Amino acid sequence: MSRPTQRRRDRPRPLLALCLVLGVLPSCAPQAKDAAPPVVLPETFSHTGTEPVPEKWWLALGDAQLNALVEQALAGNLNLRATWDRLDQAAAVARRAGADLYPSLTGTAGAERTRTVTAGRPRDYQKSFSLGLAAGYEVDLWGRVRSTAKAAELEVSASREDLAAAAITLAAEVAGTWYGILELRGQIALLDSQIRTNEEYLELVTLRFRRGKVSAVDVLQQRQLVEATRAEQVQTESRLRVLEHQLAILTGRPPAALAARAEGELPALPPAPRTGLPAELIRKRPDIRGAYHRLQEADQRVAAAVADRFPRISLAAGADTSAEEVRNLFDNWLAGLAANLTAPLFDGGEREAEVDRTRAAASERLHAYGQAVLESLKEVEDALVQERQQQRFLASLDQQLDLAAKATEQTRQQYVNLDYLRVLDALKSQQHLQRTRIQAQRELVQFRINLYRALGGGWEMARPAAGGDARAAR
Repeated sequence: MSRPTQRRRDRPRPLLALCLVLGVLPSCAPQAKDAAPPVVLPETFSHTGTEPVPEKWWLALGDAQLNALVEQALAGNLNLRATWDRLDQAAAVARRAGADLYPSLTGTAGAERTRTVTAGRPRDYQKSFSLGLAAGYEVDLWGRVRSTAKAAELEVSASREDLAAAAITLAAEVAGTWYGILELRGQIALLDSQIRTNEEYLELVTLRFRRGKVSAVDVLQQRQLVEATRAEQVQTESRLRVLEHQLAILTGRPPAALAARAEGELPALPPAPRTGLPAELIRKRPDIRGAYHRLQEADQRVAAAVADRFPRISLAAGADTSAEEVRNLFDNWLAGLAANLTAPLFDGGEREAEVDRTRAAASERLHAYGQAVLESLKEVEDALVQERQQQRFLASLDQQLDLAAKATEQTRQQYVNLDYLRVLDALKSQQHLQRTRIQAQRELVQFRINLYRALGGGWEMARPAAGGDARAAR
């Protein structure tokens, strides 16, 4: 064998040895670390029930109309669809970042035809064809590329939790709006009854006025009560229409398109749900899980910024061929392999500043994570105490209503011997308590909705898409 041939074979060996060494070096890359929330968790909540919370918590209320409305909202709400789109964006960014972990390969092809014109000679045509391949790869010595890709993956996880949190919030908004509608419908029906009662009293007072047994002031006061009750009904109907519009928007329809005239009534609450332990809440709440994923993402950004201060090694390989005829393209090739070292020598402190920025961002995410944990604990405790106190309030209202009904009946029977103002006061008090009772029952249901929402959870969702296609989110 000739010495030039032997020399060509020996030449790549140092480069190959360098590649093998570079393959081992990534173990030296800086690693991101997990962090616990800067919060001391209590051991238990102040109160707990016994019933497990279903994944679709609204099913526990036993309201078929609500179930249908929530499903419509999950399928049609445009804000929720926008959250799906943000998840798609994050997934695309993660795929793009992950592509840097692999070599790149590009191909080229060319064809050229030239004409040479020389005086006194025939035209000369020349053809040329070429092919080429080029490959490039950055050796991820310090884990910069891996950390960047991992950060993008964690953003996908956080976006997925954002979607779950948005779905839980949407379901709670639909439930709260629906029961607000039922409350106002009940108020309107009650006001109809109260208007009839007040008109009956007005007829009675008017008759006694004509007989000269009461003054005109009594008649005017009763007329004022009738008109005040009618005005209250007008305002209640206005609030009802606004809530119906809101419910239509939540389900992804125009305000006037709501066909939710179905009858319904405020439900009796099921047994109190089991709250679990505060430590379990961190795993159940999607917003907390999302905050934790973003904390992890920030840690990966720190690792990437630190690694960016170190040298980079990139490998490049290429092969080219050219010929005057296509059939000869594969006869001769020119191939090359190269390694490049790029190291920052002076950048005016740019990379160091980026490290400081990412560390501050990670600290911010840590505190945001802790705040999310505290807020979640507060929401659970608030809902628990509000529900318990509201039940006591309702019990007191029921007693007041019973007493008010007796007082109204007594004053009506003794109207001949009493000043009409006392009759009027008793009637007003009873009617006010009746309206307050309906409102308080709706508030009790809302506090239970708040509790279900605060306890978190989630369910497997499929994205509604054109053509009936769907993709699982969890």
